[in-house]
Amino acid sequence: NDDVLGLLVFKAGLQDPRGSLASWSEADSSPCNWTGIRCGSASGRVESVSLDGLALSGTIGRGLLKLERLKTLSLSANNLSGNVVPELFRMLDFVDLKKNRLSGELPSPMGASIRYVDLSDNAFTGALARDFFGGGHLLRYLSLSKNRLTGQLSPSLAANQTGLVTLRIAENGFSGDLPDWIGKSLRALQELDLSWNGFQGSIPPSLATLSSLRSLNLAGNNLTGVVPQSLLQLLRLSSLDLSSNHLGGKIPFGLFSSSLQFLNLSRNEFLGDFPIWPPCHALQVVDISGNRIFGEVPSRIAQCSSLQHLNVGWNVLSGGIPGQISQLQRLMFLDLSHNQLQGGIPSTFTNMSSLTVLKLAKNLLVGNIPKAISKCERLVELDLSSNRLSGSIPGALSRLNFLQSLDLAWNNLTGPIPKELVKLESLSSLDVSHNHLDGPIPKGGVFNLVNRTAFQGNSGLCGAALDVACSTVPKPIVLNPNASSDTAGILQSGGHRGKNKIVLSVSAIIAISAAAVIALGIVVVSVLNIRAQQAAPAAALKNNFFMADHNSSPSSSSEDLAIGKLVMFTDGNDTKSEELLPSAHSLLNKEQEIGRGGFGVVYRAAISDGRTFAVKKLVTAGLVKSQLEFEKEVQQLGKIEHPNLVALQGYYWTSRMQLLIYDFVPNGSLYSRLHERTFGEPPLSWSERFKIAQGTAMGLSHLHHSCQPQVIHYDLKSNNILLGVDNRPLISDYGLANLLPVLDRYAISSKFQGALGYMAPEFASQSSKVTEKCDVYGFGIILLELVTGRRPVEYMEEDVVILCDYVRALLNEGRGMSCVEPSLEACPEDEVLPVIKLGLICSSPLPSNRPSMAEVVQILELVR
Repeated sequence: NDDVLGLLVFKAGLQDPRGSLASWSEADSSPCNWTGIRCGSASGRVESVSLDGLALSGTIGRGLLKLERLKTLSLSANNLSGNVVPELFRMLDFVDLKKNRLSGELPSPMGASIRYVDLSDNAFTGALARDFFGGGHLLRYLSLSKNRLTGQLSPSLAANQTGLVTLRIAENGFSGDLPDWIGKSLRALQELDLSWNGFQGSIPPSLATLSSLRSLNLAGNNLTGVVPQSLLQLLRLSSLDLSSNHLGGKIPFGLFSSSLQFLNLSRNEFLGDFPIWPPCHALQVVDISGNRIFGEVPSRIAQCSSLQHLNVGWNVLSGGIPGQISQLQRLMFLDLSHNQLQGGIPSTFTNMSSLTVLKLAKNLLVGNIPKAISKCERLVELDLSSNRLSGSIPGALSRLNFLQSLDLAWNNLTGPIPKELVKLESLSSLDVSHNHLDGPIPKGGVFNLVNRTAFQGNSGLCGAALDVACSTVPKPIVLNPNASSDTAGILQSGGHRGKNKIVLSVSAIIAISAAAVIALGIVVVSVLNIRAQQAAPAAALKNNFFMADHNSSPSSSSEDLAIGKLVMFTDGNDTKSEELLPSAHSLLNKEQEIGRGGFGVVYRAAISDGRTFAVKKLVTAGLVKSQLEFEKEVQQLGKIEHPNLVALQGYYWTSRMQLLIYDFVPNGSLYSRLHERTFGEPPLSWSERFKIAQGTAMGLSHLHHSCQPQVIHYDLKSNNILLGVDNRPLISDYGLANLLPVLDRYAISSKFQGALGYMAPEFASQSSKVTEKCDVYGFGIILLELVTGRRPVEYMEEDVVILCDYVRALLNEGRGMSCVEPSLEACPEDEVLPVIKLGLICSSPLPSNRPSMAEVVQILELVR
């Protein structure tokens, strides 16, 4: 029997670790009862071999050629390797060899009677031969996805294939323009998947003629242009994926047709208003993340009643989160992160009983975390990080029994970490870092799984996770900083420490109260002599008092003393409780000088409770505005908050001396870390440098696009990028140019004379307007500085090297990676080269060619 012989020859080339082919015996006269074999009822000959998922390895030899009646061959999900005999395909109707390790070129031509071919998830190489389909016209299904095929698709492939219903060639290396002949020749297509190849050009309008098309996937190519309006004619289309291309323009009105269920336009360059337009009752999945969609999230999205997955993250949406979203009762995934959304978290979210993932990170949300969010009982992931949320962490979150990930980092949360969170057995990821939390870190549950970074940036937390012992001292008495100045003595009891509360000992409060009763003059003298540990720093202070000018000697006459005003900001920028500082000498100690710049000298200054500030003494030379204008500008700067900006905590004014009081950042500047490293100090890794670039871009974008009025830095350079905890970048000296009475080029250039190499060309032109794009120029230079490790301008023995010109020349020669700092040899080229190119675009001589900082943030997010 030729069938027995052929199958035994085929078996001889296989390894069968499970013994699945044990029934295949040479003693049998017929194979019809063997595992995986089906014979024809009339002929008794083998018509089908189906051995899917049996862990077989080896090759498909020529033995099967002896099976003259074989029509179906299905060997999917095994470990078969080697080439496929071309003759085999000429006798078959049905071939399924997916999920193996087959290699070599595709067998061609196919047989005239073949209807179904699935060779996906293998290692086939080469291009599709022009005669790949042979002369057959019966093919209905073809899948070549997940191979290593290359080349362009020839129009001859479509000859006679008018009945093809499914065409899948995703995840290969095909290139060239997207074939126009597909829409003209394959009129029966219902599914077309050309995703994750190298196709380029625009989307052919001819695809609109595929009236039966139900699924179109063009994701992961290099397509450009706009989405053809003609695609709206595809009334049966239920799934459309155009993600990860370079498509732009506005999303066509009406794209959300009544039949569309799945829509993915993410990671493109679309812009315009939020595109949801009813009717959209069939929509189940919408992903338009990673574009430049602006405006507000429309409340009419609630009419998409079938919606289960909504991702609009990584755009520039503003306004509030519409409460009507809660009407989407089937919604399971909601991502509004990385936008500019404002206001609070709607309490109506609690009605979303199907919600499993909620991402609102990196917005401008304020207010408390709603306790009732615990009613979203199916939540698996909750990410509220990098907002401005305040209040305490609700203990009610412990009712989210399915919660696996909770991220509340980079907010303004206060109070203790709820012990109840220990009860969440599914919780495996937790981050509450960089808030104002206090008290002991609970023990058990997720708190035994996460490392110390999950709690860093909370000065009041204690426990084994931070190696900080918890004090057993009774709770102190707290002075309420929100009381008015005439009721500042009202006391509250509690153990929560935030930046707006000042802990005083009882004896200190009594001493201050008694001194206040006697007279204000006696208070001044008394406070100046109280020991440092008894002085209580004011969280908000606005008071006139005598302070010695820094340039005055102790023996100066009383005429050299100026009446000064010290103001320390609270969260609301109010100025309530009062305290007197000893003298300017206590703040401006020459030994504590930590930096100099065009606007003044910076000192490190510690106050009586141990907190440390950076105090900048402005070198005014008559340029600073009047006191009224100065205070107005500084108070505006004091309201600016962002994780990547150094916070201004207060100011001091006399006619002869002005001080700005900032948070102290201990790790120095990016310039010193790049160019002045101490012996033994490791260089910054690529990952650290990339995060510094991202953080700087986000801080600068906040100044440009979120502050009203807009804040332009004018002096962005690596010296003004300070490194905080975990090398988090913090932009300093922003807004100082607003203190000048006339904002002109002379004043700016004279003050920022140390920014050589960072200053945009328009500063030198009287006819060019200086806009926020001058900051983009400086940021571009910083990007190149991070990649190369070089200074913006370097003086050689016989030449001067300008960094941006140096890098641009190497890139034009195709040697962009040769400019990378040697310590970064192992860095990924697919990240470094885009960053280099972005640096050069940002430092373009023409301001109009530079992107906005909001666009820079998005580009960096797409790079990694």
